[in-house]
Amino acid sequence: AVRLPAKLINGGIAGLIGVTCVFPIDLAKTRLQNQQNGSRLYTSMSDCLIKTIRSEGYFGMYRGAAVNLTLVTPEKAIKLAANDFFRHHFSKDGKLTLLKEMMAGCGAGTCQVIVTTPMEMLKIQLQDAGRIAAQRKLMPETVPAGTVETKSPTAMQLTRELLREKGIAGLYKGLGATLLRDVPFSIIYFPLFANLNNLGKRGVDGPAPFYVSFISGCLAGSTAAVAVNPVDVIKTRLQSLNRGSTEDTYSGVTDCIRKILRNEGPSAFLKGAYCRALVIAPLFGIAQVVYFLGVGEFILSFLPKKDN
Repeated sequence: AVRLPAKLINGGIAGLIGVTCVFPIDLAKTRLQNQQNGSRLYTSMSDCLIKTIRSEGYFGMYRGAAVNLTLVTPEKAIKLAANDFFRHHFSKDGKLTLLKEMMAGCGAGTCQVIVTTPMEMLKIQLQDAGRIAAQRKLMPETVPAGTVETKSPTAMQLTRELLREKGIAGLYKGLGATLLRDVPFSIIYFPLFANLNNLGKRGVDGPAPFYVSFISGCLAGSTAAVAVNPVDVIKTRLQSLNRGSTEDTYSGVTDCIRKILRNEGPSAFLKGAYCRALVIAPLFGIAQVVYFLGVGEFILSFLPKKDN
Protein backbone atom coordinates (compact mmCIF):
# COMPACT_ATOMS: atom_id res chain seq x y z
CA ALA A 1 0.00 0.00 0.00
CA VAL A 2 1.13 3.55 -0.76
CA ARG A 3 2.11 5.53 2.31
CA LEU A 4 0.13 8.66 3.21
CA PRO A 5 2.98 11.21 2.62
CA ALA A 6 3.43 9.83 -0.91
CA LYS A 7 -0.32 10.15 -1.53
CA LEU A 8 -0.26 13.77 -0.36
CA ILE A 9 2.67 14.61 -2.65
CA ASN A 10 1.05 12.84 -5.61
CA GLY A 11 -2.25 14.65 -5.05
CA GLY A 12 -0.51 18.03 -4.76
CA ILE A 13 1.64 17.62 -7.88
CA ALA A 14 -1.33 16.36 -9.89
CA GLY A 15 -3.35 19.39 -8.81
CA LEU A 16 -0.63 21.86 -9.85
CA ILE A 17 -0.12 20.27 -13.28
CA GLY A 18 -3.86 19.91 -13.88
CA VAL A 19 -4.78 23.48 -12.91
CA THR A 20 -2.01 24.93 -15.10
CA CYS A 21 -3.33 22.96 -18.09
CA VAL A 22 -7.05 23.64 -17.78
CA PHE A 23 -7.40 26.98 -15.94
CA PRO A 24 -8.52 29.02 -19.02
CA ILE A 25 -11.42 26.59 -19.55
CA ASP A 26 -12.34 26.95 -15.86
CA LEU A 27 -12.35 30.75 -16.29
CA ALA A 28 -14.72 30.40 -19.28
CA LYS A 29 -16.97 28.11 -17.16
CA THR A 30 -17.26 30.71 -14.36
CA ARG A 31 -18.04 33.54 -16.76
CA LEU A 32 -20.61 31.52 -18.72
CA GLN A 33 -22.32 30.37 -15.50
CA ASN A 34 -22.52 33.94 -14.18
CA GLN A 35 -24.18 35.32 -17.32
CA GLN A 36 -27.85 36.06 -16.89
CA ASN A 37 -30.50 36.84 -19.50
CA GLY A 38 -30.16 40.38 -20.77
CA SER A 39 -26.44 40.57 -20.04
CA ARG A 40 -25.06 37.81 -22.26
CA LEU A 41 -21.59 38.80 -23.32
CA TYR A 42 -20.33 35.37 -24.41
CA THR A 43 -22.08 32.84 -26.63
CA SER A 44 -19.80 29.84 -25.99
CA MET A 45 -16.55 28.70 -24.39
CA SER A 46 -14.45 29.55 -27.48
CA ASP A 47 -16.17 32.96 -27.82
CA CYS A 48 -15.42 33.67 -24.15
CA LEU A 49 -11.73 32.74 -24.47
CA ILE A 50 -11.27 34.77 -27.70
CA LYS A 51 -12.92 37.86 -26.15
CA THR A 52 -10.87 37.42 -22.96
CA ILE A 53 -7.58 37.32 -24.91
CA ARG A 54 -8.65 40.38 -26.96
CA SER A 55 -9.64 42.49 -23.96
CA GLU A 56 -7.30 41.21 -21.24
CA GLY A 57 -4.40 39.59 -23.10
CA TYR A 58 -3.20 35.98 -22.88
CA PHE A 59 -2.60 36.15 -19.12
CA GLY A 60 -6.18 37.39 -18.66
CA MET A 61 -7.17 33.74 -19.07
CA TYR A 62 -5.17 32.95 -15.92
CA ARG A 63 -6.90 35.52 -13.69
CA GLY A 64 -7.27 33.89 -10.25
CA ALA A 65 -4.84 31.09 -11.11
CA ALA A 66 -2.46 32.06 -8.28
CA VAL A 67 -5.19 31.37 -5.69
CA ASN A 68 -5.97 28.03 -7.29
CA LEU A 69 -2.33 27.00 -7.60
CA THR A 70 -1.69 27.92 -3.96
CA LEU A 71 -4.70 26.08 -2.54
CA VAL A 72 -5.18 23.22 -5.00
CA THR A 73 -2.29 21.28 -3.44
CA PRO A 74 -3.86 21.04 0.03
CA GLU A 75 -7.32 20.57 -1.54
CA LYS A 76 -6.33 17.62 -3.74
CA ALA A 77 -4.13 16.17 -1.01
CA ILE A 78 -7.01 16.25 1.51
CA LYS A 79 -9.50 14.80 -0.98
CA LEU A 80 -7.35 11.90 -2.21
CA ALA A 81 -5.89 11.08 1.21
CA ALA A 82 -9.32 11.24 2.91
CA ASN A 83 -10.85 8.92 0.31
CA ASP A 84 -8.02 6.40 0.75
CA PHE A 85 -8.27 6.66 4.54
CA PHE A 86 -12.05 6.00 4.50
CA ARG A 87 -11.72 3.18 1.95
CA HIS A 88 -9.08 1.51 4.13
CA HIS A 89 -11.22 2.00 7.25
CA PHE A 90 -14.36 0.56 5.59
CA SER A 91 -12.53 -2.42 4.10
CA LYS A 92 -11.28 -3.59 7.52
CA ASP A 93 -14.43 -5.65 8.17
CA GLY A 94 -14.40 -7.42 4.83
CA LYS A 95 -15.22 -6.61 1.23
CA LEU A 96 -15.52 -2.98 0.15
CA THR A 97 -19.10 -2.81 -1.15
CA LEU A 98 -20.37 -0.08 -3.50
CA LEU A 99 -22.20 1.57 -0.59
CA LYS A 100 -18.97 1.67 1.46
CA GLU A 101 -17.12 3.11 -1.55
CA MET A 102 -19.77 5.83 -1.81
CA MET A 103 -19.50 6.54 1.93
CA ALA A 104 -15.71 6.90 1.54
CA GLY A 105 -16.28 9.37 -1.30
CA CYS A 106 -18.78 11.26 0.85
CA GLY A 107 -16.17 11.56 3.62
CA ALA A 108 -13.55 12.82 1.14
CA GLY A 109 -15.92 15.44 -0.32
CA THR A 110 -16.88 16.67 3.15
CA CYS A 111 -13.24 17.03 4.26
CA GLN A 112 -12.09 18.96 1.19
CA VAL A 113 -14.59 21.87 1.50
CA ILE A 114 -12.43 23.28 4.33
CA VAL A 115 -10.02 24.40 1.62
CA THR A 116 -12.29 24.40 -1.46
CA THR A 117 -14.82 27.00 -0.27
CA PRO A 118 -12.42 29.93 0.36
CA MET A 119 -10.37 28.96 -2.71
CA GLU A 120 -13.45 29.04 -4.97
CA MET A 121 -14.78 32.21 -3.31
CA LEU A 122 -11.59 34.16 -4.16
CA LYS A 123 -11.06 32.50 -7.55
CA ILE A 124 -14.59 33.32 -8.75
CA GLN A 125 -14.25 37.04 -7.89
CA LEU A 126 -10.97 37.25 -9.80
CA GLN A 127 -12.22 35.21 -12.77
CA ASP A 128 -15.44 37.18 -13.09
CA ALA A 129 -13.85 40.64 -12.73
CA GLY A 130 -12.96 40.62 -16.45
CA ARG A 131 -16.55 39.84 -17.43
CA ILE A 132 -17.87 42.75 -15.35
CA ALA A 133 -15.21 45.09 -16.85
CA ALA A 134 -16.03 43.93 -20.40
CA GLN A 135 -19.74 44.45 -19.73
CA ARG A 136 -19.04 48.05 -18.72
CA LYS A 137 -17.33 48.72 -22.03
CA LEU A 138 -19.52 46.72 -24.42
CA MET A 139 -22.90 46.78 -22.63
CA PRO A 140 -23.04 50.07 -20.67
CA GLU A 141 -26.79 49.65 -20.09
CA THR A 142 -26.07 46.75 -17.67
CA VAL A 143 -23.94 48.93 -15.39
CA PRO A 144 -25.65 50.67 -12.45
CA ALA A 145 -25.77 54.47 -12.76
CA GLY A 146 -22.93 56.32 -11.07
CA THR A 147 -20.65 53.26 -10.97
CA VAL A 148 -17.00 54.24 -10.86
CA GLU A 149 -14.63 51.92 -12.72
CA THR A 150 -12.10 50.46 -10.31
CA LYS A 151 -8.99 48.37 -10.81
CA SER A 152 -9.49 44.63 -10.28
CA PRO A 153 -8.45 43.67 -6.74
CA THR A 154 -5.76 41.11 -5.99
CA ALA A 155 -6.43 37.91 -4.03
CA MET A 156 -4.78 39.38 -0.92
CA GLN A 157 -6.87 42.59 -1.13
CA LEU A 158 -10.04 40.50 -1.53
CA THR A 159 -9.12 38.28 1.43
CA ARG A 160 -8.40 41.30 3.67
CA GLU A 161 -11.64 43.02 2.60
CA LEU A 162 -13.79 39.92 3.21
CA LEU A 163 -12.16 39.23 6.60
CA ARG A 164 -12.56 42.88 7.66
CA GLU A 165 -16.21 43.13 6.59
CA LYS A 166 -17.58 39.67 7.38
CA GLY A 167 -14.88 37.82 9.30
CA ILE A 168 -13.99 34.22 8.46
CA ALA A 169 -17.63 33.63 7.36
CA GLY A 170 -16.96 35.96 4.39
CA LEU A 171 -14.48 33.47 2.96
CA TYR A 172 -16.91 30.60 3.55
CA LYS A 173 -19.87 32.15 1.68
CA GLY A 174 -21.47 29.40 -0.38
CA LEU A 175 -20.27 26.63 1.96
CA GLY A 176 -23.63 24.84 1.74
CA ALA A 177 -23.61 24.91 -2.07
CA THR A 178 -19.97 23.75 -2.12
CA LEU A 179 -20.90 20.77 0.09
CA LEU A 180 -23.89 20.05 -2.16
CA ARG A 181 -21.52 19.96 -5.12
CA ASP A 182 -18.42 18.26 -3.75
CA VAL A 183 -20.02 15.50 -1.66
CA PRO A 184 -22.16 14.09 -4.53
CA PHE A 185 -19.18 14.57 -6.88
CA SER A 186 -16.95 12.39 -4.68
CA ILE A 187 -19.75 9.86 -4.10
CA ILE A 188 -19.98 9.41 -7.90
CA TYR A 189 -16.31 9.84 -8.85
CA PHE A 190 -14.36 7.57 -6.50
CA PRO A 191 -16.47 4.37 -6.78
CA LEU A 192 -16.87 4.91 -10.56
CA PHE A 193 -13.11 5.34 -11.01
CA ALA A 194 -12.28 2.29 -8.85
CA ASN A 195 -14.72 0.07 -10.76
CA LEU A 196 -13.70 1.31 -14.23
CA ASN A 197 -10.05 0.84 -13.26
CA ASN A 198 -10.74 -2.72 -12.04
CA LEU A 199 -12.27 -3.59 -15.42
CA GLY A 200 -8.91 -2.89 -17.08
CA LYS A 201 -6.72 -4.87 -14.69
CA ARG A 202 -4.51 -7.46 -16.40
CA GLY A 203 -4.44 -9.89 -13.52
CA VAL A 204 -6.49 -10.30 -10.37
CA ASP A 205 -3.82 -8.69 -8.18
CA GLY A 206 -1.81 -6.66 -10.69
CA PRO A 207 -2.33 -2.90 -11.17
CA ALA A 208 -4.32 -1.62 -14.13
CA PRO A 209 -2.21 -0.48 -17.14
CA PHE A 210 -1.16 3.16 -17.32
CA TYR A 211 -3.68 4.15 -20.02
CA VAL A 212 -6.57 2.44 -18.18
CA SER A 213 -5.96 4.60 -15.08
CA PHE A 214 -5.88 7.73 -17.23
CA ILE A 215 -9.08 6.90 -19.19
CA SER A 216 -10.87 5.80 -16.00
CA GLY A 217 -9.93 9.08 -14.29
CA CYS A 218 -11.15 11.14 -17.28
CA LEU A 219 -14.44 9.22 -17.68
CA ALA A 220 -15.29 9.17 -13.97
CA GLY A 221 -14.32 12.84 -13.60
CA SER A 222 -16.36 14.12 -16.53
CA THR A 223 -19.41 11.99 -15.56
CA ALA A 224 -19.38 13.28 -11.98
CA ALA A 225 -18.76 16.87 -13.17
CA VAL A 226 -21.77 16.95 -15.49
CA ALA A 227 -23.97 15.23 -12.88
CA VAL A 228 -23.35 17.97 -10.27
CA ASN A 229 -23.19 20.93 -12.71
CA PRO A 230 -26.59 22.40 -11.63
CA VAL A 231 -25.23 22.78 -8.07
CA ASP A 232 -22.01 24.26 -9.48
CA VAL A 233 -24.06 26.97 -11.26
CA ILE A 234 -25.82 27.77 -7.95
CA LYS A 235 -22.47 27.86 -6.11
CA THR A 236 -20.90 30.19 -8.69
CA ARG A 237 -23.87 32.58 -8.54
CA LEU A 238 -23.93 32.62 -4.71
CA GLN A 239 -20.20 33.25 -4.42
CA SER A 240 -20.11 36.12 -6.96
CA LEU A 241 -20.09 39.45 -5.14
CA ASN A 242 -20.21 41.84 -8.14
CA ARG A 243 -23.16 42.00 -10.54
CA GLY A 244 -24.50 44.12 -13.37
CA SER A 245 -27.60 46.25 -12.61
CA THR A 246 -29.87 43.89 -14.59
CA GLU A 247 -28.58 40.75 -12.84
CA ASP A 248 -30.30 38.99 -9.95
CA THR A 249 -28.81 38.70 -6.49
CA TYR A 250 -29.56 35.69 -4.26
CA SER A 251 -30.09 35.21 -0.53
CA GLY A 252 -29.42 31.45 -0.47
CA VAL A 253 -29.59 28.14 -2.33
CA THR A 254 -33.41 27.90 -2.56
CA ASP A 255 -33.77 31.58 -3.55
CA CYS A 256 -31.13 31.03 -6.26
CA ILE A 257 -32.90 27.92 -7.63
CA ARG A 258 -36.26 29.74 -7.69
CA LYS A 259 -34.95 32.85 -9.48
CA ILE A 260 -32.94 30.87 -12.06
CA LEU A 261 -35.97 28.69 -12.88
CA ARG A 262 -38.28 31.71 -13.12
CA ASN A 263 -36.00 34.04 -15.10
CA GLU A 264 -33.79 31.73 -17.16
CA GLY A 265 -35.46 28.32 -17.25
CA PRO A 266 -34.10 24.85 -16.35
CA SER A 267 -31.46 24.91 -19.13
CA ALA A 268 -29.55 27.58 -17.14
CA PHE A 269 -28.49 24.83 -14.71
CA LEU A 270 -26.44 23.25 -17.50
CA LYS A 271 -24.47 26.44 -18.22
CA GLY A 272 -20.78 25.65 -18.45
CA ALA A 273 -21.40 21.88 -18.16
CA TYR A 274 -19.15 20.94 -21.08
CA CYS A 275 -16.50 23.40 -19.84
CA ARG A 276 -16.60 21.73 -16.43
CA ALA A 277 -16.32 18.27 -18.02
CA LEU A 278 -13.32 19.53 -20.04
CA VAL A 279 -11.74 20.90 -16.85
CA ILE A 280 -12.38 17.93 -14.56
CA ALA A 281 -11.58 15.08 -16.99
CA PRO A 282 -7.89 15.99 -17.51
CA LEU A 283 -7.54 17.10 -13.85
CA PHE A 284 -8.45 13.64 -12.60
CA GLY A 285 -6.80 11.85 -15.53
CA ILE A 286 -3.52 13.61 -14.66
CA ALA A 287 -4.05 12.81 -10.96
CA GLN A 288 -4.32 9.10 -11.70
CA VAL A 289 -1.22 9.22 -13.94
CA VAL A 290 0.84 10.89 -11.19
CA TYR A 291 -0.40 8.25 -8.74
CA PHE A 292 0.37 5.49 -11.21
CA LEU A 293 3.91 6.77 -11.90
CA GLY A 294 4.57 7.00 -8.15
CA VAL A 295 6.06 10.51 -8.24
CA GLY A 296 5.53 10.93 -4.49
CA GLU A 297 7.29 7.65 -3.73
CA PHE A 298 10.17 8.69 -6.00
CA ILE A 299 10.60 12.02 -4.15
CA LEU A 300 10.38 10.32 -0.74
CA SER A 301 13.05 7.79 -1.75
CA PHE A 302 15.63 10.63 -1.55
CA LEU A 303 14.81 11.37 2.08
CA PRO A 304 16.96 9.72 4.74
CA LYS A 305 15.22 6.65 6.18
CA LYS A 306 14.86 6.27 9.94
CA ASP A 307 16.66 3.33 11.50
CA ASN A 308 14.37 1.04 13.46
